[in-house]
Amino acid sequence: MRIHFRFCAIIIALCLFIGNTGAANQEKEWKAASEALIKRVVPEYAKHFKVCIRPETVKKDYFEIETKGKKIVLTGNNPISVASALNYYLKYYCHCQISSNGDNLNMPDVLPLVTEKVRKDTPYTYRACFNYCTFSYTMPWWNWERWQREIDFMAMNSINMPLATVGLEAVWYNTLLKHRFTDEEARRFLAGPGHAAWQWMQNLQSYGGPLPKSWIDKHIILAKKIIDRERELGMTPIQQGFSGYVPRELKDKYPEAKIRLQPGWCGFKGAGQLDPTDALFATLGRDFLEEEKKLYGTYGIYAADPFHESAPPVNTPEYLSAVGHAIYKLIKDFDPKAKWAMQAWSLREPIVKAVPQNDLIILDLNGEKIKGRKGFWGYPAVEGNLHNFGGRINMHGDLRLLASNQYMTALKQYPNVCGSGLFMEAIEQNPVYYDLAFEMPLHKGEVAIEEWLKQYANRRYGAVSPSAQQAMICLLEGPYRPGTNGTERSSIIAARPALNVKKSGPNAGLGIPYSPLLVIQAEGLLLKDADKLKNSEPYRFDVIDVQRQMMTNMGQVIHKRAAEAFLNRDKEAFALHSKRFLQMLEDVDELLRTRPEFNFDRWLTSARSWGDTEEEKNQLEYDATSLVTIWGADGDPSIFDYSWREWTGLIKGYYLPRWTKFYAMLQEHLDNGTTYSEEGLRQTHGREAFRANDFYSKLGDWELQFVSTPNKARTPIVQGDEIEIAGRMYKKYTALAKEYYQDFKADAIKDGKTYENLGE
Repeated sequence: MRIHFRFCAIIIALCLFIGNTGAANQEKEWKAASEALIKRVVPEYAKHFKVCIRPETVKKDYFEIETKGKKIVLTGNNPISVASALNYYLKYYCHCQISSNGDNLNMPDVLPLVTEKVRKDTPYTYRACFNYCTFSYTMPWWNWERWQREIDFMAMNSINMPLATVGLEAVWYNTLLKHRFTDEEARRFLAGPGHAAWQWMQNLQSYGGPLPKSWIDKHIILAKKIIDRERELGMTPIQQGFSGYVPRELKDKYPEAKIRLQPGWCGFKGAGQLDPTDALFATLGRDFLEEEKKLYGTYGIYAADPFHESAPPVNTPEYLSAVGHAIYKLIKDFDPKAKWAMQAWSLREPIVKAVPQNDLIILDLNGEKIKGRKGFWGYPAVEGNLHNFGGRINMHGDLRLLASNQYMTALKQYPNVCGSGLFMEAIEQNPVYYDLAFEMPLHKGEVAIEEWLKQYANRRYGAVSPSAQQAMICLLEGPYRPGTNGTERSSIIAARPALNVKKSGPNAGLGIPYSPLLVIQAEGLLLKDADKLKNSEPYRFDVIDVQRQMMTNMGQVIHKRAAEAFLNRDKEAFALHSKRFLQMLEDVDELLRTRPEFNFDRWLTSARSWGDTEEEKNQLEYDATSLVTIWGADGDPSIFDYSWREWTGLIKGYYLPRWTKFYAMLQEHLDNGTTYSEEGLRQTHGREAFRANDFYSKLGDWELQFVSTPNKARTPIVQGDEIEIAGRMYKKYTALAKEYYQDFKADAIKDGKTYENLGE
């Protein structure tokens, strides 16, 4: 008996030792990861920081900042907490900023002391980031250097659950080779990188393919680096699960299996859907998950969205419940600790309720679905913010609403809310909105937005400028006022030409829901302190962005005058206003060429850089071009210009020629005394169809030719001084504003369908 007790005591002691050793090793690894991040972000100042990891002290993530001796001590329960502490210190003590649109890391020579310990914690277990679309609208051409920066940025903004889709091509490729597909057939199934997001969302296949094997191999390497770094920092990536999306051609390989075509989607032929109740589902799904594990490991959260923006073959509670059970069983049999992450976008109650509550996380992308779905019936929910659609760059977003703390409002109303999320379809625009959005999970209540904006201007530009502070207030009352949230307003520049331009894509219509004079005033205030702020990279981005918005706003009024002149058969007025409009496009192109963020040439060059041969480079350029122009389709485009971008190169090469052709056609009618009418033309998504008449049909042929033309990128990619060119354009268009805005009234915006849920 004594021997037995002694043996048990030894075993217990050994377990405790192993457990303590494991915890100690993790703490050591996390400390090293935190220190490495600090060295990457502020290498010259890293020696002034001390990292302290305390993983066992609290259940919720927290950080503390204090000064001990000559060191700034950053304490947290994991590397993300420490990184968030670093970001807070940089923002609120050093008055610095890191953003997707320029960094201000002009650090003081002596780091400021933290006289009173700072402590911040968050009630949100999960802080999610990214929409599937982000990976195609912004990230398809990113290399490791760019990804490394983004991962650090996420950590510094407390993100611990990012979506991970890089490298999925290899998972599919290997899985299909196991299921009777040849190399060529598997690669033909895979869409181009610019459209891969919608393949992973089960909406299309093959477009922009066949995918080069070189792309697949390179992105295995890249994906492993991304996952490893995210895990090193303590993140839990959301990986791809399996809900039955398959190649249409799988039916030929398994004719007895229940495989059907989904309804067509936005001009694309319906995708293949393997019925989750079919025996093949478990086999193929298991193979998919195993291949994912072999390549990248698995980390416990799997995304699966059955019938996303589509329809089930049988819309009964019984069938949908069976679907939910089959998917859940697949994931759970593969990983007993698994949680299923499901978007609320195309949520179906019977599927949800087939899953135990503790094994499902609902991602409410725009933070709205929970209201109409009875609080998601008590299931854990991540309440999100969906600010950007399509990668469009219009300045917009309700900053007052954001500052009211929608996350906390949701948490108070629904106790099942367990996380916050940023689910924008694209990034690298509207830096002020994202700076606040990333920060909000740290706040327990409302933020005083006017005061916050003044501090924002100081740290963004690296100097105190009352003029810049006032510029932010002008923008708050203008493009960032209430009513500007959600879908971006259309761009007259990027709109397919028409007398009565309704919208620039299947998105919100034209109109300016604020006084455009506020944008003019903001730009003037920014330029006023150019000598003081000119060395700030974020400042240089902002003066270009605000000037761009000022000019595109004015473009709406200029074209309206041109259209009115045509209808009135006033040749002189038509010539004046149409010429001014076309010149405005030339000017915007010149303006935007000063910055890499507004650059079609950079986009194309980055896409081509991933190809090994000229054929591969041309193929990737085609994919990159189509996304931001015609968007794509298996026939004629349906959602063309959905991903419009006011980008240099795209304006000069695509939008300007379209408008030139249109005005030339109108001029011909004026010269010949003939009429032109848009009454009764066939519509698609709220504007004239791709081939609505002879003019649009010819224009469509030209657009398709543009997409197919390789080597469009100009060099040098970036050219000109931001402040000089912005100042010159400001002077020119301020003078024109006196003429065009004499009788202007802000538009009362009433939208119908915006088609952002493309299943509408």
